[in-house]
Amino acid sequence: MSSSELLSLIVNMLVRAHGGAPRRWRRAVGPIKVYSRATHAHCNWDVRSSGTIYEVARVEAMVDEVRSTRPFVVED
Repeated sequence: MSSSELLSLIVNMLVRAHGGAPRRWRRAVGPIKVYSRATHAHCNWDVRSSGTIYEVARVEAMVDEVRSTRPFVVED
């Protein structure tokens, strides 16, 4: 899975779970940062969420859920 596919997956899951516009959630999630698997053996990606406290909490919870099933991505 690529980082852009992962971003779309997270945004779609947030829209289904919490409503709102995809654009709002895409902005709240922020870019997917991909790291080298050599230095990040358990998970090679992270997000820089921003927005309201509500949005950040929802994004972080969703990221934790997704990370458990998709710990590695490739950069676009």
